[in-house]
Formats: sequence, C-alpha cells, structure tokens
Amino acid sequence: MPRLEHVPEAPVQDFPLFPLGIVALPTESVPLHIFEDRYRTMIEECLDGESEFGIVWLSDDELKPVGCACEVERVLERDDDGTFTILVRGTRVFRLLERQDDLPYPAGIVEFLAEREETPDVHVEQEAHGLYAELVEQATDRVLEPEELAAMSAYGMAATVDFGTDAKQELLELRSENARLRLLTLLFRAAIKQMELVERAQLRARSNGKVHFC
Repeated sequence: MPRLEHVPEAPVQDFPLFPLGIVALPTESVPLHIFEDRYRTMIEECLDGESEFGIVWLSDDELKPVGCACEVERVLERDDDGTFTILVRGTRVFRLLERQDDLPYPAGIVEFLAEREETPDVHVEQEAHGLYAELVEQATDRVLEPEELAAMSAYGMAATVDFGTDAKQELLELRSENARLRLLTLLFRAAIKQMELVERAQLRARSNGKVHFC
C-alpha cells in the first residue's frame, strides 16, 4: 500500500520573508540583528500581531524555495538608533510559491508543508540518537540521559549542531522524519570523525614530535 500524504493547507498570502545567508530549522533558536527599515517594519508588525515570518536562504543570489517559519521569542536589545536584536524560534516548513512586491518588506504566497505519513524506523532513530549522544559527550563532556534523547526529533538534534547551510537546507526540505534521521547519522559520523582528527592533531602538536607512552 502506498504511503499517504497529508492534504496541504491552503496557500497563505502576504507572508513576510527575511532572505538571509543562513538556514533556520524548526525548534532552532536564532538571534537576529534588525537594522534595515523594511525589516524593522516587518518585525514590528510580527510583534504586534504575534505572527510568524519566514527565513529563506539567499544562496549566491538564489532564493531557496523552501524556508522555515519563525516566531519572535523575545526582544533581546533595543538601541537608540532604532535597531534591535531579537531571538526567534523556527516553527514549521513552507514552500514559497510566488513573490509579492506590494508590501513595504519582502513577502510572498507560501504553502506550509506536511510531513509524510510513515512508520517510524526504530533502528534508524536509535542509531541517530546514539551518535548524537557520542558527539555531545565528545564535544562537551556532557552525558545525555536516555529520556532526554528519546524526546529529541531530528530537527531538535540538528538545531544544536553547527552544520553547514547546505546540509541544513537538505534537512529542511526532507518531509520524512526517517529520511532526516538517516541523513543525520551520516552527518554525525562525519562530525565525530572530524573531532577525532582534530584531537589527534592537537596531541601530535603537544608532543613536539615525540611519542609518549604514559
């Protein structure tokens, strides 16, 4: 039997857009410094209406069609010149259908993307959680509790690791949790290997060319 897809929501018009050189993920918290007049207007409207706006990756002058809606968690700082710094949190994934130029800031018609209905792959989930726990312990010496790991989705784990924008965009565009977890296992393995290589290089540098046996 083929997997079923959720019926997508109706497109939303006049959705505020913030083209940036970053990719935001659902659950991820991102600080933003707002200084351009058009984006100050946009964020003020979002604050007043407690509404979302979308971060879309502007890569080599190409605006990616899939982005992440965000809500403002709090205003961190307001400066005398009218600029301010906010902390936003990713909420849900959308596809940009059409740009709009009739508002004082970038906007567009978007559709929010549903997740694929599928049976969770327990093996893949356990593997991703295990590699994530290993990476966290290697990077921070922090040992994650099993309950904490079990509650973390692919987005939740990815939001705490500094992946490149290409990898984050690929994660954002996948509509399958199983597929995201499979991609994360590859990314976590690569990150662990890179950390091990860095640690070995640091040990060699400290040894002054000599091998220490104790």
